[in-house]
Amino acid sequence: MNTFEATRLVAAREIRVKLRDRTFLISTLFFLLIAAAATILPPLLAGGPSTVAVTEAAAGPLREAGLEVRVVADDAAAEQAVRDGDADAAVVAGPAVLAMNDAPTDVVSALSSAPPVRLLNPDAVDPVVAFLVPFAFAFIFFITSQTFGMQIAQSIIEEKQTRIVEILVAAVPVRALLAGKMLAGTLLALGQIGLIAAVALAGMAFGDSNQLLSLLGPAIGWFVPFFLLGFVLIASMWAAAGALVNRLEDISGVSMPVQLAVMLPFFAVIFLNDNAGAMQVLSYLPFSSPTAMPLRLFNGDAAVWELFASLALLLVAAAGFVLAGSRVYEGSLLRTNGRTSIRTAWRERETLG
Repeated sequence: MNTFEATRLVAAREIRVKLRDRTFLISTLFFLLIAAAATILPPLLAGGPSTVAVTEAAAGPLREAGLEVRVVADDAAAEQAVRDGDADAAVVAGPAVLAMNDAPTDVVSALSSAPPVRLLNPDAVDPVVAFLVPFAFAFIFFITSQTFGMQIAQSIIEEKQTRIVEILVAAVPVRALLAGKMLAGTLLALGQIGLIAAVALAGMAFGDSNQLLSLLGPAIGWFVPFFLLGFVLIASMWAAAGALVNRLEDISGVSMPVQLAVMLPFFAVIFLNDNAGAMQVLSYLPFSSPTAMPLRLFNGDAAVWELFASLALLLVAAAGFVLAGSRVYEGSLLRTNGRTSIRTAWRERETLG
């Protein structure tokens, strides 16, 4: 069995085990429900335009404003329609607007004469969207890298704890064992994110958010390769951390650097997303570029060459961390006499061939 076949075999086994895991399936369903609720519910809860009872003579401006018009015989009938609940508001002679409890702002706006407005920055992003988009990118990368990275580490520790790793190493190359675990984790993470993105995009299409879709499209497209390389980088760190210990209870002691490498960029992107200088720096740092660079593209602050330059830097960093992580993994995998230091694992790597 060559290395490629062994890697594919290990990855297939890890995927099958995870797809039978009830916790994984429930968490995926939970995220899908959140994505659907966040994109579908706001348009539904906002409701449609107000129904206005009015005489035919005054119905023109209301129809032009897109309101639902209910033509009545006179002002008395219009008022009665509001009292009976057949209309949200009524326009009577004066003109005056009648409503039961709250002032219908859409009706008042339709009857008002607003001055012309000229936007100096017509392409500006809505403030709410400008906050939610960076949070969504950072949150997805944070949760996914933490969740699937931890699962890779736990799988390694369980195999060491049960001593099954000794059988696995005798059957497949050590590098194939690590590559298979990382490949499975990457495919599962991408699959989960793909499902969430599909549900979110469908929800935005349902809510008629075509303008937002056109803005998010390029950012999502670039987020995929950035996420892929960023996840591989973090996953190699989790794999090395898992190989250093023999018990699940000890993982917190060695995983703190990995968690900080994910948490600090997460908070940096959230709190500094409106600082152009800080975001430019974060978009080139390997641990923060998977979220910072797609966000700069969404805001229109990144040139095309910057995207490729940042992606190239992330590729080099990911390759370096994979090589270092695999060396630590190989040097500590068969050591079952307690926690192994990184220095010892690095030095003992050669003993596994």
